[in-house]
Order: sequence, then structure tokens, then C-alpha cells
Amino acid sequence: MGGRVIRENLFFVGSVHWDRRLFDELIPTPEGTSYNAYLLKDEKATVLIDAVDPSKAGELYENLREAGVERIDYIVCQHVEQDHSGAIAEVAERYPEAVILAHPKAKELIGTHLHIPEERIRTVGDNEVVKVGNFTLTFLHTPWVHWPETVCTFWQEGKVLFTCDFFGSHFSQSGLFADTSDPRLPLGAKRYYGEIMMPFRAQVASNLRKVEGLGAEIIAPSHGPLYDRPSFIFELYRDWSGEGVKNLVLVPYISMHGSTLRMVEHFAQALNAQGVEYRLFNLSVTDLGELAMSLVDAATVVLGTPTVLAGPHPLVQSAAYLASALRPKVKFLSVIGSYGWGGRTLEILQGVLAPLRNAEILPPVIIKGAPRTADFNALDELARNIAQKHREISTVS
Repeated sequence: MGGRVIRENLFFVGSVHWDRRLFDELIPTPEGTSYNAYLLKDEKATVLIDAVDPSKAGELYENLREAGVERIDYIVCQHVEQDHSGAIAEVAERYPEAVILAHPKAKELIGTHLHIPEERIRTVGDNEVVKVGNFTLTFLHTPWVHWPETVCTFWQEGKVLFTCDFFGSHFSQSGLFADTSDPRLPLGAKRYYGEIMMPFRAQVASNLRKVEGLGAEIIAPSHGPLYDRPSFIFELYRDWSGEGVKNLVLVPYISMHGSTLRMVEHFAQALNAQGVEYRLFNLSVTDLGELAMSLVDAATVVLGTPTVLAGPHPLVQSAAYLASALRPKVKFLSVIGSYGWGGRTLEILQGVLAPLRNAEILPPVIIKGAPRTADFNALDELARNIAQKHREISTVS
């Protein structure tokens, strides 16, 4: 196809992976994804910005061939992870004159992951300007969105900001630009933020401020649609990376013989009576991406678990580890569940959740056997406690 025109001298030469349903063998991608590679080309110079996942390298090479690319002056490697850079090594072989531009911390990683010799790599500093033909590129170091060597690239003449994973989404569509009227779009972007960006929320907020003032007219991420109205995605990121949370309790749970399920169902009714929104996640069937997306702005997480071999159910412990690794801005945590004869469930979960140091641990409700009236009353009290805590921090609906 030779690439699709984004604006004069700028072409999309990447690939849409419509049927990819799992990313990194971990993250569900129900809408597929795309690997966005961009080509700046005129009569004086050619620059390739990022590449594609190795599984789609053939499409990239065909696009470059049909675009009549006989020479590449620079290959910009904004991030070394293979879904962005995996095809760069072969592109560099096909175009031996090409110099790779990358963050100083990427130099060793490119050698390690792609086996490209150091003499092919030129590092760029923060706010460094590189002029190639008629193209003026400004490189912005944006560490931890989401690796330490991530950079964004601003094409000054075209006012296009290439943002790598920043502002991306695992989302497939036939068009290039975001249809902001499509209700799936902000959900896809939020899911991606929750899975990829949320652990680095402070850095996301800092780098958002860094790029907002550039005057970019197009945001061109490495996954998902481009934004020709940057304010749309900027506003979403300001919300997600800010301190505000919703009047929302997430209850990831498992029940083996029904006791924990009865507790979860009663607790949900008690929250409802207190005017607190809740979402239940049966971890035996839960899409972890949905849980990650909900963690972005929930005020409270309450884990529901039976005891298995003296500890929490493995799926609940895994969910606790996920929450701990993603580091959401959750304000309150608790645990409800049952045991048969004893165990260390609460102690183990508290250890897993320890990195969430800013979250207050509310009194848990851990019972022996099937729940009785006193246990249901304790769940009612936990719901009242959560409702009061939410009012105190002024959650939003």
C-alpha cells in the first residue's frame, strides 16, 4: 500500500493487528492493537520513526518498498521493547546508511535486544534538535512512560508529536484518527493507561505537562489511533494521573464453597444501601484488563477470598500482586473472606499490598466457616465505614 498519508510528507507505514487477543502473554486485547511506524519523506531526506512487532515486519517492508524508499537517513528508536523496535535490526540491514537515533540509555539496550553495533547509534539529548533535510526534529526525554529510555519526537514543521507508548491504546480500526464519538475509544485508552502507564503516574503527570505546551496539532502514538484533537487525550490523562478518585469500591473475589460468595453478595447490598458504587470481579472469569482499567480511579479495593492451604486463594493473591504492581491511587483497602480451621490469609495479603503505602487498611472481616448474623453485621459496618471515608475525601460519582 506504500503507507497512508497523515499529512504532507508524513505517512503511516505500520500495521494493524486486528485479531491479537493477548499482549505480552498477559494483557487481554479484546479490540486488537496496532504497531504504528511513521515515515517522513521528501526529495531531500527520509526518516523512519519506530518500527513494528516482528510478526508484522513483512507489512512494514512492503510499505517502505511501495513508498519508493531507497535510502533512510535516520531510524528513530523511541523505545527498545520489541513491539516497537523488533523490526529495526532488519531495516538497518536493508538500509545500511541509516543511523539510529535514540536516548542515551537505549544505546546498550539496542545492542542487547537487537544486536545492532554501537557505531550505528547516535544518542540524542533532552530537547536536542536534529535537522535532516527539510525536517526539524526535537527529541524529548520522557522517562518511565514507560521505560527509562523512552523519548518523544516532535516534528516542528508538521506540528506532529510522536509519543511512543504515551497516549497509546490497544485498539484496531480502519481509519488513522481517533473517532472521539466512539464510546469504546476512551475505554480502550483507559485500559491501556491502567495496564501500562499507571505504575508511573507521577512521571506521566510530569511528562504530560512537558508536552502540552508544544503546540502539537497531531498526537501520533505507537499503538492505536492518532489524535487530531490533542486536547481530548490530554484531558483524559490529566484526570487519570491526578489525585481524584471515584465513589467506587472494587471487589475482586473467589468463592470455593459459597461462604465467601455469600459475604460478597451481602457486602454489595450494604454498599448499595450506603450509596456507594461497586464492581464485582469474579476472578475465575475476570479479564484482568478490565480490573486494571477500574483500578485507575477507584477509591477502595476490598479483596474477597477463601483460605487455601493456610493462605489466600492463588487468584486473589495474584490480583493483589497486580494491584500492588500497578500502584493505583486507591485510598482504602480491606479483605473479607472465610477459613476452615486457620491460616495466614490476612498476613500474606497485607504483605503483598505493602507497596500501596498511601492506602489506609480498613478493619477486615475474616470469619470461620459460613457467615452468621454477627458476620453480616460486620460487613454492614465495613460498608458504613467506607461510605464515611469516601465522604471525607470528597469522591466524585
